[in-house]
Amino acid sequence: MKLTDIRDNPGARKKRMRIGRGIGSGKGKTGGRGVKGQTSRTGVSIKGFEGGQMPLHRRLPKRGFNNPFGSDYAIINLGAVQKAFDEGRLDAGATVDATALVKAGLVRETRDGVRLLAKGAITTKATFDVAGASAAAVAAVEQAGGTVTLPVAAAAE
Repeated sequence: MKLTDIRDNPGARKKRMRIGRGIGSGKGKTGGRGVKGQTSRTGVSIKGFEGGQMPLHRRLPKRGFNNPFGSDYAIINLGAVQKAFDEGRLDAGATVDATALVKAGLVRETRDGVRLLAKGAITTKATFDVAGASAAAVAAVEQAGGTVTLPVAAAAE
C-alpha cells in the first residue's frame, strides 16, 4: 500500500445539495422554502417566534438577581486540603494561600479570593491566608493547632 492509494470508502463523503438549480434537480423553483410568506424571503430571522403566540421565553417567570457588587469566591473544603497534605501536594510548614492552592491543583482560578469551608476533617497543623472562611472551618483549623488569617472586611462577616 502506498500513500497515494489512501482513499475514503465509497459513500463516506456526501456532496451537498445545490438548491435553486432548476426543476429537474428536485430542489429548484422555490428551493425548499415552500411558497410565499415571510420565511420564503431572504434575511428573515424568527428564532423563538411562535406564530403570534406568546413565546416560551416570555411565558416563563423571571427569577433571581445578579448582584454586581457580590464577591465570587473559589471555594475549597478542609477535607480536600487534608488530602493534599497527605499526598504531598501542599506543604504544611508553608502558609496555605491562594497561589499555593492553585499550584497544588485544588482550585483552578482564584476569582475574588479563596473561601475555606468546613466539609471534611483536618488533622494537620497549618497556617491559612485566605479571603474568607466559615466559622466552622476556622474552628476546625484552630482545633488542629493551625491559624486562619482573614482580611479585615471578611473577619467582620
